[in-house]
Order: sequence, then structure tokens, then C-alpha cells
Amino acid sequence: MPLINVVIVLIVVGVLLWLINQYIPMDRKIKSILNVVVVIAVVLWLLSAFGVIGSMSTIHIGR
Repeated sequence: MPLINVVIVLIVVGVLLWLINQYIPMDRKIKSILNVVVVIAVVLWLLSAFGVIGSMSTIHIGR
């Protein structure tokens, strides 16, 4: 994956998260949970994109 694509995705995710935090009224606990989930998802995506961990398609949730 080209580096410019990674940067663009990070900028888009950051702006979307900022917009959600600024303009959607939510309880502070829900916002912090949302932020943590998004950060974990982005870190896992980055690790997968750079080949540090295997493909995300091999991860199964449930059975």
C-alpha cells in the first residue's frame, strides 16, 4: 500500500473522529469508548498494512 494512501486514510479518520467528537452530543464515557475503539482499529489496520501482523481476513470473531 502506498504511503500516500496511508496518510490520506489517517487524515480522513482523524477528521471524522474530530467531527463526531465536536458536533454529535454524546456522554463523555461513550465518546471515550468510541475514541479507544477507533484508535485500536486504526493501529491494527496500520500493523496489517505494513505487514507487521498477518492479513486481517484470517481473524475470525465467534465460531
